[in-house]
Amino acid sequence: ACPMWVPLIESNEHHTVGASFFVRKYINELLDKCPDIDTLILGCTHYPLLLDEIEKVLPESVSILTQGRIVAQSLKDYLLRHKEIADKCSRNSTVTFLTTESEEKFSASASIFLNHPVAARHITLNSHI
Repeated sequence: ACPMWVPLIESNEHHTVGASFFVRKYINELLDKCPDIDTLILGCTHYPLLLDEIEKVLPESVSILTQGRIVAQSLKDYLLRHKEIADKCSRNSTVTFLTTESEEKFSASASIFLNHPVAARHITLNSHI
């Protein structure tokens, strides 16, 4: 468990000395428990933002898997096998970000992940339950 990693990322503190401390702390704890580890799976969507710092701490013999590339390759493979779905995908489109939470909070978090400014619009979902 790496309980400080997500809060550091979501508060845009993942490039700080504090983030380096917690990456080093949790990776060293993991290596102490399992010194023969050969692969580390970053199983949270947030963790790749700490990848540079994680790579500094891990021995070169340890491979790192992130889900982003795996998911992207899986989607590409799926679309190649299902042309009828691929044909429905838009090309050269614009993106609109809609959120049911705070526009400011969503925009700030999305900007961290996408590495460019994001402006979201608030929407309210109607429930007929």
